[in-house]
Amino acid sequence: MIPKPNDAELQQWLALACAGELSWSELAERLLQLEYTAGSAHRPDIDRGRRCGFGEVIFGSGKSAEDIDSIARRLLEHGQTEVLATRVEPDIAKQLQLKFPHSHFDTVARTLRLARQPIVGVDAGGQPSRTASAPSPSVIVLTAGSTDLPVAREALVTLQWMGIATELICDVGVAGPYRLLPHLQRLRACVCVVVVAGMEGALASVVGGLVAAPIIAVPTSVGYGANLQGITTLLSMISSCAAGVTVVNIDAGFKGGYVAGLIASRNQQKVGLDR
Repeated sequence: MIPKPNDAELQQWLALACAGELSWSELAERLLQLEYTAGSAHRPDIDRGRRCGFGEVIFGSGKSAEDIDSIARRLLEHGQTEVLATRVEPDIAKQLQLKFPHSHFDTVARTLRLARQPIVGVDAGGQPSRTASAPSPSVIVLTAGSTDLPVAREALVTLQWMGIATELICDVGVAGPYRLLPHLQRLRACVCVVVVAGMEGALASVVGGLVAAPIIAVPTSVGYGANLQGITTLLSMISSCAAGVTVVNIDAGFKGGYVAGLIASRNQQKVGLDR
């Protein structure tokens, strides 16, 4: 590992590269090695926010409280304002909440938000604020049934972490399609819609045929035997006749929310530039 240089040494490296005494590839290798932390079992991507617009998210499944604590602290130390961890078990979340001044654990989604400053939309007790007025949502998350709620809430929390105005509408599946009608006006005003459904996953196609916005379809493993733990839903959504539907992996609420968040974020940037 190369010892961490001071500013003068960095300028010297750059001068050597400009003079041709150090190749640009060698300079890049030296700089990349500076991100390596000797003796650490975790190497979080502290540059992801610059490259991708949003910082690294921790996949909590199989990780101990100490693992998540170590990764989150490194990300916060390097400028990430808030860390999101997904698939976190309640007992691990409880341990972590004692170590961070600001946090919020969604028991249904199993998502944990960790920060060193107040979290937008979360009160001092770590609960969602009920007093703040919510802006018109850029993204709406729909569930076909209430059984899809854990996956849908994972998408919802991901969008909230990304700073996207969002709303959750539950239990509007195709077994009673009239239930969707009262929400059409709001859906049509959205930048993107996340549709979370199990069984045959038909809700994504229905919404895709009614709304002029990208539909991010999230198949869930909810269903009886022939659902094949979500494979039937996945194949059905992939085969959708509605041209605006695209599909993520089974039970991938985070991925569905993240993709929708990227679309909404880019739209916000474009609107800002056009003004």
